[in-house]
Amino acid sequence: MEVKAKKLVDRLEEVERQLGDPAVLSDKSRYKELAQEHSYLSEVRNVFHALIRARQDLEDAEAMVKQEKDPAFADALREEIVSLQSQILDGEANLKNLLVPPDPNDSKNAIVELRAGTGGDEASLFVADCARMYKMFADKMGWKYELLSSTPTDMGGYKEFVMVMSGQNVYRLLRHEGGTHRVQRVPETEAQGRVHTSAITVAVLLEPDEDTDVHIEEKDLRVDTFRSSGAGGQHVNTTDSAVRLTHIPTGVVVECQQERSQHKNKAQAMRLLKAKILEAERRKKQEEISENRAQQVGSGDRSERIRTYNFPQNRVTDHRINMTKYNLDYVMEGDLEDFATALVAYFYEQQLQQE
Repeated sequence: MEVKAKKLVDRLEEVERQLGDPAVLSDKSRYKELAQEHSYLSEVRNVFHALIRARQDLEDAEAMVKQEKDPAFADALREEIVSLQSQILDGEANLKNLLVPPDPNDSKNAIVELRAGTGGDEASLFVADCARMYKMFADKMGWKYELLSSTPTDMGGYKEFVMVMSGQNVYRLLRHEGGTHRVQRVPETEAQGRVHTSAITVAVLLEPDEDTDVHIEEKDLRVDTFRSSGAGGQHVNTTDSAVRLTHIPTGVVVECQQERSQHKNKAQAMRLLKAKILEAERRKKQEEISENRAQQVGSGDRSERIRTYNFPQNRVTDHRINMTKYNLDYVMEGDLEDFATALVAYFYEQQLQQE
């Protein structure tokens, strides 16, 4: 791990030299590519150097505590040793995750689609909870998010909630959230205090950009308009502004009723439609490359149960990596980074084993 980190730090000097080359400066594509690599390598360098410093500080503190005769100062040194040991463990884990090489899609926009599954009202409420969780995670990571479409319920939940997230490493850290998320808790409407199990599905799609844009012929598109439905009240439209798009060749159907303008709803629905078609093409290619089902297990298929949120035990378990934490209250406040980074490392290892 450290040998690889040192090679990357050495590579940083070469990238910095190239970024100063006038020929590179005049080549926008090459400059963008090198700038992204520079950002990644700089992060590796910072984490690697911080780890080296923490190890040196630990060595010094352990040497000092053996010679220290003042009990109070010795106790302070022991506390520092415990703190440094924790820093080193975190630094090693962080470095391991960083050494997963960057992917060209890492920082491309991610469309996060949450849908209520089994569990009725309780499932729709959990959609709202998870939408809030992902938005708070985005806030912690400095990402931006934009609501694409939602269908609210009378109970304050959502049948579906679709948003676009953008920022550094947004797709890298969210791509493995796709699948079935199961919740175990006592619903507010449960009079006898019994724990109910509900489920929602999450899909994470790449939003096509200028390099991967999906061309859709008008003749291949069926456009239906209808009146917005939802939780009722003054925000429900009285005109047919909601839009449903059907891509006839693939059968992909999307709809949007978020905006009051039919034109805006169609534009939003088109963004989601293109992302779904791109994802279908990506999966088809993946299946053509390998007939080995093992390569498709854990790929984020929405039928998979990937994570369980147990509220009575304050426990959250990711079943793919057998990772369990008893801090569900913090996770629901957006503390998802431990799971996200561990999943990035896990799936990279899986990929290496299959090559």
